[in-house]
Amino acid sequence: MIIEKTYNLLKNKYANQINELTIADIRIGVYLTAVILSNGSCGTASTMADANLKCAKQDRDFGEFTPSKIKGRKVLDFLESKKQTNVHQSLKLAILNAVSSGIISAGNYKIIEDADPIDFIDINAHKTITIVGAFQSYISKIAATDNTLYVLELNEASLNEDQKQFYIPANDYKKVLAISDSVIITGLTLVNNTIDGLLASVRPGANVIVTGPSGNIIPDILFENNVKMIGATRITNPALALDIVGEAGAGYHLFQYCAQKICIVNEK
Repeated sequence: MIIEKTYNLLKNKYANQINELTIADIRIGVYLTAVILSNGSCGTASTMADANLKCAKQDRDFGEFTPSKIKGRKVLDFLESKKQTNVHQSLKLAILNAVSSGIISAGNYKIIEDADPIDFIDINAHKTITIVGAFQSYISKIAATDNTLYVLELNEASLNEDQKQFYIPANDYKKVLAISDSVIITGLTLVNNTIDGLLASVRPGANVIVTGPSGNIIPDILFENNVKMIGATRITNPALALDIVGEAGAGYHLFQYCAQKICIVNEK
């Protein structure tokens, strides 16, 4: 899996940078999860809430990595924990993104500053474009062209009424990805572990982009799986980012106050 391979890469190649890292602070908000590590780096990820909180006395969890037992713990201990809840998965990706942020900024990759991946898609080429996730700005921009547009989404209600003509149920992803020239994938798919199946279904030669506040892991494994560009998020004010996340902030709030859009380019 892409997440596990990325974690193994970080652990093996950058061990001296992460072995002693600890979790300094976290926020688990309605829409986003954010973490600051002991080296000051910050990472975010979409929050996947657990549908049913187990409150029966026999099911209550007061073990490791439960409330009051996360801050101060070693990053590697958390990443290797067997906790499998949605909340822990969201925090795991936020931590991986925080660890990756310093490596990405160290000059190891081609980065285009203050850029959005949509700026690098030729939307006047009359192609088939599939968006995985209800990216409102992308949908509006592409819908105004002569391209064929599909929007793969779990929840049809996430689209505006005038956008529902583009809706494709998420389970039908294989049908549309096989015929798409460009595919824009939300970073949320890294949190919910659906990205592997999506990338495996993309037709050879397609222009594949991963983007959003969850898509900030080091790109090596994504690039090996034919992703051409990552629309990443550079947090410029970690303390403010945690405040915004804790006040039910979404990605666009981060970009307004404390984050910068960057594009990481696969040069191969």
